[in-house]
Amino acid sequence: MLVGSTIGSGIFRTPAVIAGHVDVGWQFALVWIVGGAVALAGALTLAELAAAFPRSGGTYVYIREAFGRLPAFLFGWAQLLILRPSSYGAISITSSEYLWRLLGRDGGTALALFWPWFPFDITIAQGTAGLMILAVGLINIRGVHLGAWVQNLTTVLKVFALLVLVVLGLVLTASHPVDIPAPPVDPAAPPSGSLAAFGVATIAVLWAYDGWSDAGFVSGEVKNPQRVLPRAFILGTAGVVALYLAANYVYIKVVGLQSMPGSELVAADVAAALLGPIGVTLIAGAVMISTFGTLNGTMMTGPRVFFAMAEDKLFFKRIGTVHPRFGTPAAAIMLSVCLGIVFVSIRDFAALADGFVIGIWPFYILAVAAVLTLRRRRPELPRPYKTWGYPVVPLLFLLASAGLLTNYAVTQPGTFFANIGVILVGVPVYFLWTRRAREPA
Repeated sequence: MLVGSTIGSGIFRTPAVIAGHVDVGWQFALVWIVGGAVALAGALTLAELAAAFPRSGGTYVYIREAFGRLPAFLFGWAQLLILRPSSYGAISITSSEYLWRLLGRDGGTALALFWPWFPFDITIAQGTAGLMILAVGLINIRGVHLGAWVQNLTTVLKVFALLVLVVLGLVLTASHPVDIPAPPVDPAAPPSGSLAAFGVATIAVLWAYDGWSDAGFVSGEVKNPQRVLPRAFILGTAGVVALYLAANYVYIKVVGLQSMPGSELVAADVAAALLGPIGVTLIAGAVMISTFGTLNGTMMTGPRVFFAMAEDKLFFKRIGTVHPRFGTPAAAIMLSVCLGIVFVSIRDFAALADGFVIGIWPFYILAVAAVLTLRRRRPELPRPYKTWGYPVVPLLFLLASAGLLTNYAVTQPGTFFANIGVILVGVPVYFLWTRRAREPA
């Protein structure tokens, strides 16, 4: 699940974005190595908390245990209002667009052309994306085993596709040169190769690596969690880092770093250079499967946060119920489905997902800092696994994350403070909610 949730569309698209900010080979490689090191440091740290608190909710639970209910509520608030629904929209619309590309149809056609009575101005791709969200919701309501089966299948297929692309890139030479025009220069972007540009590129890399914390959200439904979860965090994240580095080596070898910024889907250009037009079709299929698997993984993990909030009486009681037959948080999953469909029906929210992903990082900082806090406050807490390299590894993560947020605040202040604003709006909501909970029924 961790690998499947992490590998979405990022590795197929993000390298071109990064190449637009850093055009020197060693800097490009360093961005991916730094991003992987940060993700691995976070995984090494959260593995201790996952083993100590095997409860559904993951990051929400770790923040609550270390810092109290208000910061935990703010994490759930940000997840509910923006982060999860917009990620459902962004992931599903990408999967849908590539599905229609495979079928040879234009997913951008207005849905009203097929159903004139339909009241909303949405495209075929958006309608299909909504159906995908509904499908993964029903799959995960049906049972965690069925959701895991779908996750395992899509993860194997996407990893296999990337491995095949890597092997072909290593053993073959380009036989179908691809002409990639240079993109227009953004005058507002920091100069390529500068420290600010390196920071912006690192943000893009961390979007590609995002998902390393997701295994903790389903801790309460994992068999033998004290043994399984640390292995999942560490081995899963390390495997993703290794696969990403290998894929980027092939991208540079086949397409070239200077041509990469103009490539909308660099993996497709690599496949086209090696195999011709059939390579583009194969990669389009890989992206469709990859993003559908990521959507399923996100649907497995996200609703568990709302479920944990309801258990703590910080959300509607109904959301904390478990399906009597399937044993899944069905109400929380259906809430996520409804929010995802609403968001995907609004065109702009799919584009906003990338901008708002940075809103999760203040909570990653709190979750990793929870290890330091709980070591001091609760030394008696059973810890089946202890963070390797403590306290250096958590401190390195915190230092890198603080630098990331500072750079983001300087280079993109509008989006940064919009994230902070969304989070802070949850403070009065928390006090209103807790006051309501104390009143007699």
